[in-house]
Amino acid sequence: MTSNSPAGPSLPVPVLAQPTVAEAFQELRKTIQDYRPNDDIAPIERAFTFAEALHKDQFRASGEPYMSHPVAVAKILAQMRMDAVSIETGLLHDVVEDTSASSEEVRKLFGEEVGRCVDGVTKLSKLDFSSAEDRQAESYRKMLLAMVNDIRVMIVKLADRLHNMRTLGALSVERRERIAHETVEIYAPIAHRLGMGKMRGELEDLAFQFLDPEAFVEISHSIEAHRAESEKFLGSIRHTIEDELRREGVPARVEGRVKRAYSVYQKLKRQKISLDQVYDLLALRIVTDSVKNCYAALGVIHNEWRPVPGRIKDFIAIPRPNLYQSLHTSVVGPDGRHFEVQIRTEEMHRIAEEGIAAHWKYKEGRRGPAEDDQRIAWVRHLVEWQRDMDDPSDFFNTLKVDLYPDEVYTFTPRGRVIALPKDATPVDFAYAIHSDIGNTCYSAKVNGKPVQLRHTLQNGDTVEIVTQSNQKPSKDWLSFVKTAKARNKVRHLINAEERNKAIEIGQKYLDREARKVGFPLNKTPREQLQSVAGEYGYGKMDDLYAALGFGRFNARQVLQKLAPETPDETTPIEPPPSPNRADGGKTDGVIQVRGVDDLLVYRAKCCNPIRGEAIVGYVTRGKGVAVHSRLCPNVQNLLYQAERKIDVAWECTASASLPVRLVVHTDDRPGLLNQITSILSNESANIRSLEAKTEFDATGDAFIEMTVDVKDKKQLEKLVASMRRISGIRDVERLFQ
Repeated sequence: MTSNSPAGPSLPVPVLAQPTVAEAFQELRKTIQDYRPNDDIAPIERAFTFAEALHKDQFRASGEPYMSHPVAVAKILAQMRMDAVSIETGLLHDVVEDTSASSEEVRKLFGEEVGRCVDGVTKLSKLDFSSAEDRQAESYRKMLLAMVNDIRVMIVKLADRLHNMRTLGALSVERRERIAHETVEIYAPIAHRLGMGKMRGELEDLAFQFLDPEAFVEISHSIEAHRAESEKFLGSIRHTIEDELRREGVPARVEGRVKRAYSVYQKLKRQKISLDQVYDLLALRIVTDSVKNCYAALGVIHNEWRPVPGRIKDFIAIPRPNLYQSLHTSVVGPDGRHFEVQIRTEEMHRIAEEGIAAHWKYKEGRRGPAEDDQRIAWVRHLVEWQRDMDDPSDFFNTLKVDLYPDEVYTFTPRGRVIALPKDATPVDFAYAIHSDIGNTCYSAKVNGKPVQLRHTLQNGDTVEIVTQSNQKPSKDWLSFVKTAKARNKVRHLINAEERNKAIEIGQKYLDREARKVGFPLNKTPREQLQSVAGEYGYGKMDDLYAALGFGRFNARQVLQKLAPETPDETTPIEPPPSPNRADGGKTDGVIQVRGVDDLLVYRAKCCNPIRGEAIVGYVTRGKGVAVHSRLCPNVQNLLYQAERKIDVAWECTASASLPVRLVVHTDDRPGLLNQITSILSNESANIRSLEAKTEFDATGDAFIEMTVDVKDKKQLEKLVASMRRISGIRDVERLFQ
C-alpha cells in the first residue's frame, strides 16, 4: 500500500454509521448531477467500477474497504465543482500505485487526459533509490512537473491528502507524525500558494492535532472556553457594522469568525505572546458588491473605531502572488478589545476560499488557469531551477523553503511591483528581475540611498540595481539570499567554479602521489583510468578528480586500484580540535560514514546534532567530514556543492550523551527555575550550563539559556514538552550557532 495512505491488508472491522461504498458513490453521483446536470457521467461510473474491482480485497488501517477512500477523494473534488477528468482521477488515483493496473491500461481505458493525471499523482514507490528522502524528493519533483502541465494533478493530490488527514487516527503514532509534518511543510503551503484558503486551513488544523496534541488541546479549550463570550461580542459588533453600512448605502453581508487553532499556535510561537495578546483572534468579514464599496466599508469601520497603526493592509490594490485580494484592518473596539476586519467582494471571497479551483474553465480544450496565472508561475520557475540541482534532497529542501514566504512588496524605479519573501535583499530583487542582472549585481540603492547587498527590503521600497559586466556572484551571498531563484543561480555558478578548481587540484594531487611512488600515470591508458572512476561510482575521470580535490578520497587509494603493488602508507589528515570527539581516533565514536572507512568525522559545533535526528555529512578540505543536523541553518549554505555531501548514520552501539543548547521564554516569577531543574533531574539530563537573564528581551519575556546533555531526539522532545507544561513558560526552542 501507499506509505502516505491509511491503508494496508487487514481484516475488515465494522464501522458504525458509515455509508457503504455503493451508498457513498450514489451520494457522489448526486453531487455531480447537481452542479453538472447535463454532463454524461458514464465515464465516472466506469472509473468507479474499474477501481472497485481492483481494490476489492484491500482494506484501510481503520478496517474500512479501501475503495471508500477514492470515493471520498472524488466527493471532495465534486464539492469543489471540479470537472469529470478530475473526478475520474480521484477514483483511479491509487490503482497504478497499489494494484496490478498499469499506466498504459488506464490511458487505454479512460483516455490520455485521465491517464496523464493519474500518472502525475502516482508516487515513485516502485523505483530503486538510495534513500527514502531521495524517493520522496523525486516524487515531489515528478508531481510538480505534472502540475505545470495540468494543475488538476495537484488539486487531486490535495483532495487525497485532505481525506487521509481526516482519517489519520487509525495509523501508528510515528506514521501520523510523519504524515502531519509533510502536510504542514508541503501540502498546506502548496494550497496557500494556489490560493485555496479553505483547503489550507483544514489541512493545518488536522495536522496540528498530531504534531503537538497538548498545545492543540490547550489552545482549542481556551478558544472554546471563551467562545460564547466571543460570539456575543462579534454579534454585537456585526449588528453595529450592518446598521452603519445600511445607513451609508453600502450593500453587504457581515460574517464573524474566531481565528483557527493552528494559526493561533503559530502566532503564539512566533511572537512569544500569550493568547490574550493575539489581536486578530476575533475577526469580521464584510462581503460587498464592488471594489468601490470595499473602500467605502473601510471608511465606515475607521469612522466607528480607531484603527491599530501598521495593521492596515490593502491587498486589493496589490494582490498577493496567489491572487488573494482583500482589505485588512485591525481596530480597537468596545472596552479596548481588538478585532480584525476583512473586506472583499463576492468574487474575491470565492477566490480566497477556492483559489485556483474557482477559475475552472474547460472550453476549447483548456486545462485550467491561463499560462500567465501567477498562482502557478512559482511552480514553473521551480521546475526550471531544478535542472541545476543534481541532488534530489536539494530540490526537496528548496521546495520547502520556497513554498511559504511572507510577502514583501517592492518596486522597480518604473513602478513595477516585485513580490519577494520576508527579509529578501537587493540580490533577491535583482534575480527576480532577470538572472543576468542578478549574476552581475554590483551595488544597490533603496529609495535613492546606497545600501549593502545584504540589506533587508521593506514593504514599499523602490530598488535600483547597479550592474558591472565583470561582476560574479559571491559565496557570501548564500548566507543572506532568500528566494529559491537567487539561491540556486548563485549555487550553480559557484558550483561550476568550485568544481573546476577541484578538478585541477585533484589532477595535481594524483600526479604528485604517482611521482612519489614512481607510477607512470601519464602512460596509463584512458580506459584503465575510466574503469577506476567507475569503481568509485563516477561516470568520468573529471568527477573522480573533483572528489579528490574536495578531499573525499585519498590519492594513494586510487593509485592502489591502478597498481595494487603501490605502497599504502599515507599522510594522515588531522581533524580540527573538537570537544565532540569521543575517542581521539578517526571518528567521533557515535557517527559512521556509509561506504567509506578512512574519513575523519566530527559533529559540527554550529548545531551539535543528536542521536535520532536526520543528519548530513559535508566533506571539508583537509578536515574530514563535518556532520550537521538537517535542521541546521548552515546546511543550505554548505551543500551548494553536491559532491561534498556524503551519507552518514548514527552508530548503533554508541550511547553517549550529547550537548544541546536551549532557550526558555517565560514570565519572570519565583519558583520557575526550580521547576525546570526538577524536570531535568527527573529525566537524568545533566546541566552543563544555565543562565537566567534578569533583563527582558524585545518581546517583554524573561528568558533562560541552558546547555543540557541528552541521549537522543526522543529525550529532548520529552524534556521540551514537560517544560512547556509549566505555567508561565511561553516557548522552549533549540539554539543553533
